[in-house]
Amino acid sequence: MTVQTDQLHEGKLITVRVTGKLHKEDYEHFVPMVEAMIKQHGKVRMLVDMHDFHGWDVSALWQDLKFDLKHFNHIERLALVGESKWEKGMAVFCRPFTTAKVRYFNRQKADEANQWIAEGLEAHV
Repeated sequence: MTVQTDQLHEGKLITVRVTGKLHKEDYEHFVPMVEAMIKQHGKVRMLVDMHDFHGWDVSALWQDLKFDLKHFNHIERLALVGESKWEKGMAVFCRPFTTAKVRYFNRQKADEANQWIAEGLEAHV
């Protein structure tokens, strides 16, 4: 899992790229970075880019649920970009765990996902 913030939007936009299977250790790296951005901005937007994604092991799934519940109101928009039907289903599954506007985009519409997630954010250079 790699996490990066969008400097054009002063870190309010966070991109997470996930491949393979997620483990608890991935969340030990990811959560502090995202929580720092939430502390700084109050609300953030996230784009989760899934490529060859195989889900979570049990401890990572538990970490994901804890993160979702703790930050129920802190994610403003969540764009999920993926390659499979089950990843599309994640957009529906995660809605009860967040107040964010959630949308799924298939890989061919990644540009549209980037536009949607950044829509309305002030660009800073």
